[in-house]
Amino acid sequence: MSNSNESFANFDLVKRVKLDFTDVTVSKWRSRVTGLSVVHLDYEGALPSVLWATGADLSLAPIVNGYFVIPTEIFDDSGCPHTLEHLVFMGSQQYPYKGILDLFANRGFSNGTNAWTDTDHTAYTVSTAGEQGFLQLLPIYIDHILYPTITNAGFVTEVHHIDGKGQDSGVVYSEMQGRENTSGDLMALKMQRLLDPPGSGYRSETGGLMEALRVLTAEQIRDYHGTYYVPHNLTLIVTGKLSSGTQSLLQVAQDKIEPSIIKHHQDKGPRPTGWKRPFVETASANRQPIAQQVQEVVEFPEQDESMGELAISFVGPAPNEFLERKALDVISTYLAGSAVAPLNKEFVEIESPLCSYIYFSEDVRATRIDIPVYVGSVPTEQLEAFPAKLKVSLQRIADEGIDMDRMRVVINRDERQLKSRLESAKGDTFSSAVINDVLYGAEDGSELLASMDEMKYYEQLRNWSSEQWSTLLRKYYVDPPAVVVIGRPSAKLQEKLEKDELRRVEEQVKQLGPEGLKRAEALLEEAKDEHERPLPGGLLSTFPVPDVKSISWIPVETVQEPGSGRQVAKFASQSPSLKQQIDADGKDLPFFVEYDQVDSDFVTVHAFASLAELPNRLRPYVSPYLSAFFSLPVTRENGEKLSHEDVINRLENETVSYEVGTGMASTYTDLFRISIKVETALYETAISWLKDLLYHAKFDQERLSVVLAKIQQSLPELKRDGSTVLSSLCSNILYNERSTSRSGGVLSLTEFIPQLTKILQEKPDEVIKDFEEIRKYITKPNGLRFSVTGNVLSVSNPRSTWGKYFSLPPVPLSPVPSAAETLSDVGRKLSRTAVVMSLPTIESSFVTHSSRGIQGYDNPEYPPIRVALEVLNATESYLWRYIRGSGLAYGAYVSLDLEAGLMSFSLYRSSNSIAAFEEARKVIQGLVDGSIDLDQGTLDAAKSTIVYSVAKNVSTAGRAAVVSFTNQALKGLPQRYQIDLLEKYQAVTKDDVLAALRTYFLPLFESETSVAVVVTAPAKAESIGTSLKAEGFEVTQRAMEVDPSELEGSESESESRDGSEESHDGR
Repeated sequence: MSNSNESFANFDLVKRVKLDFTDVTVSKWRSRVTGLSVVHLDYEGALPSVLWATGADLSLAPIVNGYFVIPTEIFDDSGCPHTLEHLVFMGSQQYPYKGILDLFANRGFSNGTNAWTDTDHTAYTVSTAGEQGFLQLLPIYIDHILYPTITNAGFVTEVHHIDGKGQDSGVVYSEMQGRENTSGDLMALKMQRLLDPPGSGYRSETGGLMEALRVLTAEQIRDYHGTYYVPHNLTLIVTGKLSSGTQSLLQVAQDKIEPSIIKHHQDKGPRPTGWKRPFVETASANRQPIAQQVQEVVEFPEQDESMGELAISFVGPAPNEFLERKALDVISTYLAGSAVAPLNKEFVEIESPLCSYIYFSEDVRATRIDIPVYVGSVPTEQLEAFPAKLKVSLQRIADEGIDMDRMRVVINRDERQLKSRLESAKGDTFSSAVINDVLYGAEDGSELLASMDEMKYYEQLRNWSSEQWSTLLRKYYVDPPAVVVIGRPSAKLQEKLEKDELRRVEEQVKQLGPEGLKRAEALLEEAKDEHERPLPGGLLSTFPVPDVKSISWIPVETVQEPGSGRQVAKFASQSPSLKQQIDADGKDLPFFVEYDQVDSDFVTVHAFASLAELPNRLRPYVSPYLSAFFSLPVTRENGEKLSHEDVINRLENETVSYEVGTGMASTYTDLFRISIKVETALYETAISWLKDLLYHAKFDQERLSVVLAKIQQSLPELKRDGSTVLSSLCSNILYNERSTSRSGGVLSLTEFIPQLTKILQEKPDEVIKDFEEIRKYITKPNGLRFSVTGNVLSVSNPRSTWGKYFSLPPVPLSPVPSAAETLSDVGRKLSRTAVVMSLPTIESSFVTHSSRGIQGYDNPEYPPIRVALEVLNATESYLWRYIRGSGLAYGAYVSLDLEAGLMSFSLYRSSNSIAAFEEARKVIQGLVDGSIDLDQGTLDAAKSTIVYSVAKNVSTAGRAAVVSFTNQALKGLPQRYQIDLLEKYQAVTKDDVLAALRTYFLPLFESETSVAVVVTAPAKAESIGTSLKAEGFEVTQRAMEVDPSELEGSESESESRDGSEESHDGR
């Protein structure tokens, strides 16, 4: 740790910290001239990731990440922080062109820029493959942050406008329209108002309430920018290895950023006269303990009124009490982190659950942090009483004392998981800690080490006694009062909001009149025209594209052993050194195992089982089987009988992680997959668990009842989410009963789970017999493949351990099942079918149009289609500009499913899905017929974005090993197939892309060659159906039905509650 007088030009070293448990060094610098701060998280030594080649030095991390953080405090609900975040990307003083920042970023081996606005800060982000693109982009990005144009035209399209029909729109407005009346946002805003006094910035909705956004002006945003977007309030956080170390970063800041700041007369030093540090030195810092218990109800719109939600907030320690904060994190895992945690056993893991989850969180604040507890899917009759029941339970746990054996398991596993994250993410693991230090830490950097020194805290907490843990529990969760917000569903509110919105728009149309509507339409068109100004010739070429050949990729050694009598896959590589070690360990195995060796402290074993032969009537059972997999009693190979609690406790004690699901990375979902990650010394332990869980679990009626009750209680939360419902509806339409993913969708489960629950109660033996039959199909030898990824060279007996636990006959290996084999008649025909489902919990639309694409991962037509996808999808490229840029949808993109052979065009949170559809068709048709130009710069940027995508996909040891297995064992491709394709992408021409657009993309917008699926608000369903009929579709209208016998509830269309602070992702 250093606090020397070291300097680099204008920048003085504030603090340097070397962590002793990982090869990460953190240095914080501040300009004595402008106050600009720079924090670099540097990595030392060889890293298990893609390596950026610079001569003989292959120790450089390829992915460089930037977080450019501004504390943003506001005392109203105007949404200035959020709207400003969007407008920063609309051009800067030096580069006054909408989208130019992302066009440059895409050329620099990035996938564009991003940002989020939280309660207390705005963070602008970018990630690049290698440092060249990052350092080239940095001064351009900072010019956008400090000196954005904030034009009236940008405000119109990006923030708010009224269209020619009198409807309110705009990118920010559409985003908040989709969030404002969801349970999560309504409850969060109420909690903010109750926790903090008037005059506090923590009370504000930084995203902007719709009512406020409708009257917000560009001038207000400019004023806000002038106050907070100043160099002494900006910190550049960079994670990643740079060729010349931190000096590379400081050189760019000194030569390219400081002169511009000085030119703008902002050379006022770190603390200009009158400056107050946001939150820390303002009224927001006045955060008193909660004086008395407060409990208030917030209604949220929902037809199903049987289930509600709870947020229970306590006040925690000061933000710099890091040991206490880590202790609270550990005790929360102890209380609710698994199925055997005491609160889950009492409230969740029962046949009539009182909730679907209990989640302890932390919101870092000035003076004192908040420690909220979120409780999901609570029966409405239990809402009022639940907080008191929870407190009684916490009191009892504190009084009875902590189970110290289990606490040791929790601490040890937490520590293993931190080591695993450090291996894969390195310094990026600490990005949140550094951001919080920027917001609330000591300005001299003296708290920086303490904020990251987690290993030291684990050591200290291991020495805590049961009484110390009980004291902590009483201090923060038992003795003090809390603020409770009850989220209660209301069908009447749903109806009222719909009627009020219709009435408001009608009144708005009346007030504007025909002339006003014309003016509004003209204003929008003028704004769009201004954004479409062509870039000066040659501007993009001033940003050089890095050389793809300069990348050196992480080495993965492979040995594939297909089993006795089977042939090694055509393209499978065989590493001589790894093969020598495996061949020395006993005789060949009669079943498939692939070993993929990378440098790591861990090893993961996987089992993949084909579900192709599973009878269709059993396929809906797969989801509950997955949910129950790790929480059933087990009789181990040695005869030892374990209860479900024993199983979970031992898995927690012996593993880094364990997971069960279908497929790998959304592909091959008709494969049943189990993955267990352990430290290398526990390789045999992982394999033995794999065997026992697969073959020896007991399908206990009581445990199955609990699992089904939990699934049923969680379904309403899923049924309120537009994206989730759309995905399930698409699967139901495009796939047949042989599709496992279809049977696991929310619509299928909503129908199946209540039926299965009833049968289990009445005829339990039948259900148990069905689960046992599923196991027989999963464990059929012809469909089993095993995988080992990680440090195979360091494990003992890599081959013979498999033979010790698995005895399978040498039968022919079945092919990997493909989604293309389970397409329905509609999914094969793809013509004229349209389904519009109304979902009362959303206010916008979610849409997917599907048509025929190419099929097969080695299809030679893929490279030009992939480049075409990037051309259309890239940030600030065509779909972004024409759809999101016009405020028609929050997201629009095209995609290709190579496994199923389907092309898709999708809209996310669309305020006007038909207009967005028409714009997408217009832009693709325009590109094809030449009326819209596809320039070389856009083509180059698309190819560079693909480089980033490929590099990111194999940027860690774990990822590289999994890709190696997926390519060789599942897809039948060479190990480095995606890397080898990079040269083919570079060879793709403009004509190749236009041909791909003509052949494979235009059919998405013709009813004769496509299928349309829409999930939308009830008020929009009829008009969307009418428009689709006019396009030539045969439209079926559906509504999300609510069965009174299974009424449930949870969250709405908002992002899933993970207990984190509310944030608004502007990109």
